[in-house]
Amino acid sequence: MNQELNEQERFRRQSLAQLREMGINPYPAALFPTDAFSTEVKASFVDDAPRREVVMAGRMMSRRIMGKASFVELQDSKGRIQLYVSRDEICPDENKDLYNVVFKKLLDIGDFIGVKGYVFRTQMGEISIHVSELTVLSKSLRPLPIVKYKDGVAYDSFDDPELRFRQRYVDLVVNEGVKDIFIKRTKVYTSMREFFNSRGYMEVETPILQSIPGGASARPFITHHNALDIPLYLRIADELYLKRLIVGGFEGVYEFSKNFRNEGMDKTHNPEFTCMEIYVSYKDYRWMMEFTEQMLEKICLDVNGTTEVKVGENTISFKAPFARKTMTEAIKDFTGIDITGMDEDALRNVCKQLHIEVDDTMGKGKLIDEIFGEKCEGNYIQPTFITDYPIEMSPLCKRHRDDSNLTERFELMVNGKELCNAYSELNDPIDQLERFQEQLRLSEKGDDEAMFIDMDFVRALEYGMPPTSGMGIGMDRLVMLMTGQTTIQEVLFFPQMRPEVTSKNNNEAENDNEA
Repeated sequence: MNQELNEQERFRRQSLAQLREMGINPYPAALFPTDAFSTEVKASFVDDAPRREVVMAGRMMSRRIMGKASFVELQDSKGRIQLYVSRDEICPDENKDLYNVVFKKLLDIGDFIGVKGYVFRTQMGEISIHVSELTVLSKSLRPLPIVKYKDGVAYDSFDDPELRFRQRYVDLVVNEGVKDIFIKRTKVYTSMREFFNSRGYMEVETPILQSIPGGASARPFITHHNALDIPLYLRIADELYLKRLIVGGFEGVYEFSKNFRNEGMDKTHNPEFTCMEIYVSYKDYRWMMEFTEQMLEKICLDVNGTTEVKVGENTISFKAPFARKTMTEAIKDFTGIDITGMDEDALRNVCKQLHIEVDDTMGKGKLIDEIFGEKCEGNYIQPTFITDYPIEMSPLCKRHRDDSNLTERFELMVNGKELCNAYSELNDPIDQLERFQEQLRLSEKGDDEAMFIDMDFVRALEYGMPPTSGMGIGMDRLVMLMTGQTTIQEVLFFPQMRPEVTSKNNNEAENDNEA
C-alpha cells in the first residue's frame, strides 16, 4: 500500500514539473475572487431565469473524461457542485493543451481549480456550471482517500480514528458531516454569547499562566518563566480572576477559557479543554438554575431548530424546566443509604459496602464524590440539577442558608455526565481562608488535586464582594451533546495524541538506546 502511494506521489510531482515547464504556475499568488458558493447556486437556480454567470473555486473531487468534454465534481467550503468542462469552450484557439494535457493528464483529484462559467441544468436534471475559463490554483501532491457513498452510506471510508484525528485536514475534506460538527460548534458559542450580551454581561480575558493554579480541584501543568525565574502553572480554571472583577465593580463577566489539567484522557476528557465561566452579582444559585435552563434551551433551538437532540440511543430534551434532586436524595435513590451527618469513617464504610475503591488521601468530600460518581451520575440521562452538596465538596461555595453542613451548589447532569457546575459564591473572606486551609491539610495528606491557598484572592474578598452566583460549563461536552457525538475527540479539531511514530523517531530512539 505504501509503495502504491509513493508511486502516486511520484507521478504527481512529475505532473507538477510539467506544469511549470509549460509556463503554468501551480501555486499562483494572484487573487482569484469568487462570487458564488455551491449550495447557494443550487438553491437559487430557476430554470426560466436569465443566464447567471459565476466565478467559483474549490477542489476537484471526481472527474469523468468523455473525449472532448468532461464532468467534474467541485468541492468548495459549502458543499459540492458539478462542472461541465468542454475542450472547445476553455480552449477557443487552436492550442488545446489546457484541456488535452493540463486538464486530462496533469491535474488530479484533490487539486484546487478556479472556474468561470454559467449555471444550467443538464439533461439528467443536475444543476451544474458550464465552464468557460479554468485556472490551476494549487497542485495536490498527496492523493486523497476516496470515500464512496451508496444510498447515503459510506464505504471504502477514511474512518480510522488514529488517522482521522491526526490528519484532521484530510478528515474534513473527505468525510461528509465532519465539517458540520464544527460549524455547529461555532453556532453554540455564538448563541451563548448572544444570550449573555443581551443581558448586559461583559466578555473578558484572564491569565492563562498563573503563579497559583486556583479555582478548581485538579492537577496542573507546570512550566518555568525564565525572566522572572519562577514556576508558573497553566490555568485549571479562571474562577478566582473573574470574581476579582466582580469585587472591582462589574455586574456580570464571562470568559471562554482554555483550561489545562494534567490528568487522564478518555472519551469525555482532553488535557486541554474549553470552559465558559460566568459570574453575576446580586444573584444566587436558584436564579442561576433558571438562567442555565433558558440558556441551554436557546442554544439547542439555535443550533438544531428543536429542543431535542439524539445522542446514541438517547433522545435528550433541553426544554425548560429541568428536574432537580439534592445530592443526598440522589445517593439515597440509587444506593438506599442516607449519608446525612456521616463522618469520614462512616463514609469509608459505605464505600466498602458498595465496593467502591478509595484511598487514605480522600477526605469526606472526595468520598461522597466517589459514591455519587460510581452509583448515581450515569443514571441521569435527561437534564437534571443535582443540588445542595456537602460543604466538604465545595471549598469556594457559600454555606446553605438552611443547613450549614451543605452548600448552595448545583451540577447539571446530562446523558450520564456532568455538564455544568454552579454556586452561590462564597464571599465571606474568613470562611474562605478556613476552607483554603482545609484544602492545604488535604494536600499534606497526599491529595494532589487539593486547592492552593490564594491569599490575594482572600485579600480581594476582604475589600468586599457582593452576593454573586457563578456557573461554569464544559464547552466541549456541550458541543458533544448538541451534535450527537459520544467522544470528545470528535468535537475538537486537533485532540491531544501521542507523537506520531516515524522512521526518524525510531532511529532517534535506537540511537538513545545505544548511547
